[in-house]
Amino acid sequence: MAYHKQPAFLRGIQSVRADANPTAIMASLQTAFEAFKTTHADQMKGVNAKFDDVVTNDKLGKINGTIGELQAALDDTIAKMAAGSLGTGGKSVRDPEYNGAFAQHMRKGDVQASLNKGLAAEGGYLAPIEWDRSITDKLILVSPMRDICRVQKVSGTGFSKLFNLRGTASGWVGETAARPETAGPTLGTLNYMLGEIYANPSATQQLLDDAEIDLETWLAAEVQTEFAYQENLAFVSGTGANNRPNGILTYVTGGTNAAAHPFGAILATNSGLAAAVSADGIQNLITSLPSAFTNAARFAMNRATIGLVRLLKDGQGNYLWQPSYQAGQPQTLAGYPITELPAMPAVAANSKPILFGDFSQAYMIVDGVGVRVLRDPFTNKPFVQFYTTKRVGGGLLNPEAMKALNISV
Repeated sequence: MAYHKQPAFLRGIQSVRADANPTAIMASLQTAFEAFKTTHADQMKGVNAKFDDVVTNDKLGKINGTIGELQAALDDTIAKMAAGSLGTGGKSVRDPEYNGAFAQHMRKGDVQASLNKGLAAEGGYLAPIEWDRSITDKLILVSPMRDICRVQKVSGTGFSKLFNLRGTASGWVGETAARPETAGPTLGTLNYMLGEIYANPSATQQLLDDAEIDLETWLAAEVQTEFAYQENLAFVSGTGANNRPNGILTYVTGGTNAAAHPFGAILATNSGLAAAVSADGIQNLITSLPSAFTNAARFAMNRATIGLVRLLKDGQGNYLWQPSYQAGQPQTLAGYPITELPAMPAVAANSKPILFGDFSQAYMIVDGVGVRVLRDPFTNKPFVQFYTTKRVGGGLLNPEAMKALNISV
């Protein structure tokens, strides 16, 4: 990247973005935030004086974008460091014979009938246990919803959960008075059905024959990228069509699944402005969440929305947004962590661009056990395709643990 073309006030900040050292990125992020606050103060002077300072506005926009990029670089670097620590840690795999057969099958299509974990008749294999675990671990790192929500493994076609709707009655009686039957609790249910997500990476047979590549690592990386992209969309805004998960936004008041949960919908709080976020709106969103869920609460929004809330201040002039101050710690808004969810909607009139609550109690991801790989050397010669499938679902767990910000007066 040609940093010399950037404005002078950004050169010193941007020059460390390529540095993989999170400490250096974090220092640059904090420097950028100080420049952001100074420039924002200059901008507000112009607003108060009722004139539009184009130069200052442009400078603020560029610094704001740089902060977003630095924060993303820091998050990405930490995620890569965590990903590097995954794997077997030098230990042997649990089933080296089967892992070897799996790799051989990926290269040549040879199937050992004695290894009945594979489906020889179809040429398909269940993934080796270490490979399966690697996929799951990497998905947690790159899929924000998996990182913050509850994940339940099931072995059937779906998962059904009972909810106690209460209703138990009681009464006071004398020592010898009759004790008639009282009302008991009622139960509600919600079904979490599994759909199938797939990836279909390919490689030439010649590459598979000749290259000294780690097939499992290569295939895991390809599958992880595609699965993470599709899952993030579905867990946030999925409509349930074609057995996709029902996304968390569909359970918000006014959404397609607002009446699906026995406890009701996720309630929304107005931002106080017709087409923008406000500091008062953020504070009202926080206070609307019951205190039982605030200890593990966090915000979720896309990067553009983060750029907007970065401008907000409290009544004492303090910025509500704060950058990361140590490696592994997320950026915060009003003291609560922020998770960047690219699938969240943009700020616009009547949109719901921000969620706030305890995601681990609000939304559940349901994973079917095992990943299947079907080796296909015929459909797209000379490429060998690896049709990889995984069954997954998701749905609302407890609407009381989550609130949404509605952009409205």
